[in-house]
Amino acid sequence: MSLLAEAKRIAPMLSANAAEDDQTRRLSDRIWKLLADGGFLRALHPARFGGGEVSLVEFVDAIIEVSRASSSAGWVAGVIGVHPWQLALFDEKAQQEMWGADPATMHSSSYNPTGKAEKAAGGYKLSGRWSFSSGCDHCRGVMLGAICGTREIAGSQARDFRSFLLMPNQYRIEDNWHVAGLKGTGSKDIVVEETFVPEYRTQSHLDYAMNLPLPGWEVNRGPLYRMPWSVVFNMALASSALGSARGFIDAWISATRDRRLFSGDRAADDALTQNRIAEALWYLDASITRIRADAIELWQMAEAREPASMQLRAQTRWNMNRGCDLVGRAVTDLFRAASGRAIYLDHPLQRRFQDVQAALAHGYLVPDPLARAVGGTLLGATKPEMTL
Repeated sequence: MSLLAEAKRIAPMLSANAAEDDQTRRLSDRIWKLLADGGFLRALHPARFGGGEVSLVEFVDAIIEVSRASSSAGWVAGVIGVHPWQLALFDEKAQQEMWGADPATMHSSSYNPTGKAEKAAGGYKLSGRWSFSSGCDHCRGVMLGAICGTREIAGSQARDFRSFLLMPNQYRIEDNWHVAGLKGTGSKDIVVEETFVPEYRTQSHLDYAMNLPLPGWEVNRGPLYRMPWSVVFNMALASSALGSARGFIDAWISATRDRRLFSGDRAADDALTQNRIAEALWYLDASITRIRADAIELWQMAEAREPASMQLRAQTRWNMNRGCDLVGRAVTDLFRAASGRAIYLDHPLQRRFQDVQAALAHGYLVPDPLARAVGGTLLGATKPEMTL
């Protein structure tokens, strides 16, 4: 069974459990098991460890469908699901430490570099606090982002942003996840007292950006692992956001079909209402079509061992971020046009609306820096925005 077919099969169970997940502020064990057994969490995991190693577009389709049923389940599936892909780029020793005893072991992440990293003999010293580690309660390890000095790139000094893989005994989870949207993702804080991370459990994102050889390529040779980190991670988030918007639109149609306007007429017969939903679906369908086309193009390039340029990465990320932005605006317009009762917390649109807003608040889905990167390059700016 394909991932998309499996997502459609379990959708009623995901949807039925969403309210409970919101209450407990994390996915229930049974929903996590559904995602794990369905192959979503290990879809991008190397086949040599028993993972799916599926094409990127298959992963995108599945995450959209899971998010349509449950925003929190889809967000966790997208974010956690992309982690095995990144770890596959690490040194084989790091992969064996995480997956050697149990290939199904998963790790969470928090890339915003709010902690501190210092170079030390044989590796780095890491300490601090990182927020928004989705799905961390079900994981045994975490990938954290931090900046450690600078490196010279094309004659200029660039901040060395790195990912660091930590094992369970190197951090603790602080339960501070009390939020308005994506409540069921359990995206709690990660706290690290000073700990040592060996060199083989870290990678520079400048290496990703410059298409430099990665140690994981020696053992994971498929096209999946030749794709740019920034784009793959961005697609996981964008797919979750677009799927969540699709779920909101489903709920809006259901709530609006039999609603009466002040005039007494059915909303379904109102031309403005009809136009609103038609436009919202157009934006959504166009955005999904674009993200799928980009995923297919990048896959074909990876098969041909053709590296993606910085300009193409920026354009691809702009495509999905602008799409999410337009869809988010359409969702907001629909919510404002819904019944006044939609402001009640138990209204079926309320949770869905808050989930979409929470997803679009992620820093990697902000369109402005990508617009600068694309526009600056096209116009020949002296210092165009660089995105990793």
